[in-house]
Amino acid sequence: MVNLRSQRRLASEILKVGENRVWINPDKLEDVEAAITREEIKKLIDEGVIKPLKEKGVSRARARVIHAKKKKGLRRGPGSRSGAAGAIVPKKESWMKRVRALRKRLRELKANKIITENTYRKLYIMVKSGRFVSVAEMERYLKAHDLWRKR
Repeated sequence: MVNLRSQRRLASEILKVGENRVWINPDKLEDVEAAITREEIKKLIDEGVIKPLKEKGVSRARARVIHAKKKKGLRRGPGSRSGAAGAIVPKKESWMKRVRALRKRLRELKANKIITENTYRKLYIMVKSGRFVSVAEMERYLKAHDLWRKR
């Protein structure tokens, strides 16, 4: 094995790259070994015997795969989540969703004459105050307090 440390060092200084990024043509090792001055090294660089290797970057391949999966809606499980519960679905949005569902059900019950106008008004205010967590809970409340209209 020929010792080309000084040539490699000179080439790295001239090319302004690290010593590991200096490529020396294995077929022209004798010419490189003979070159001991900066001028000789520069000449070899011009001839293409010595070249700088491309800088290695970070591969985007894995990032592209992950991005594609995220577009499909994957990788969103509880293990990937950070932050408070209100960070994924804001408190206000979950409140709006719940209240709208409850009010819609109340309107249906009133329209179908299942509850009275008076009961509707009382429950509407209860919904507004956040008394019920879900439609099912509101209906359980109606059943427990016997608020269904008598036929």
